[in-house]
Amino acid sequence: MLFVGKWAALIPMATLAGILVVIAYNMSEWESFISVFKGPRSDVAVLLTTFLLTVLVDLTVAIEIGIVLAAFLFMRKMIKFSNVSVLTNNLEDQQEMKDKDAIGNFMIPENVQVFEIMGPLFFGAAYKFKDAMKILEKPPQVLIIRMRHVPIIDATGIRTLQEVYKETIHRKTKLILSEVHSGQVRKELQDARLLFAIGKANVTESFPEALSKARSILSDREIEI
Repeated sequence: MLFVGKWAALIPMATLAGILVVIAYNMSEWESFISVFKGPRSDVAVLLTTFLLTVLVDLTVAIEIGIVLAAFLFMRKMIKFSNVSVLTNNLEDQQEMKDKDAIGNFMIPENVQVFEIMGPLFFGAAYKFKDAMKILEKPPQVLIIRMRHVPIIDATGIRTLQEVYKETIHRKTKLILSEVHSGQVRKELQDARLLFAIGKANVTESFPEALSKARSILSDREIEI
């Protein structure tokens, strides 16, 4: 009877184990797991790393490391997609774009240089912007920075713009910010007092307004001469 009683006590445990196996299988979402392997290699690496750490180490450690890896990979992608270009009327690829605001649709006055920032302006793109600024051998009288495709900015981006502003003062170049459409970017620039330093008149909503302002600045300087 004692032997039978021990086996009878194991029956509920075996039943519970079977239930847990079924629940675990349903929660595993193995189809989603397999579909990730059809995506980017970076996502596959994060998935496998997190999975192996969960099985071999601990769930808490796996989540922490997985979040850190995903964050680094996201920043790497943002740096890759961010771009800073010097715009001139000779850029054929800009002329071929079906963008009515492309640089090929405008006449850029002499002594005016245009930079366009594409993508988030954070620490990775900020270094690209600094490198692009170094190619200016002769400081222009007016520097226009187009920010229509800048959705977010961080402290490094703000500091970079502040350095550019100080450099323009040193070189006696007038700085114009064009198309700051993102609410987050505008708020950060306001909090940093950068919009106040540059002047509201030199922060335009459109590129034609920026060119008009640049022509006005050039005319005033010709009169002063």
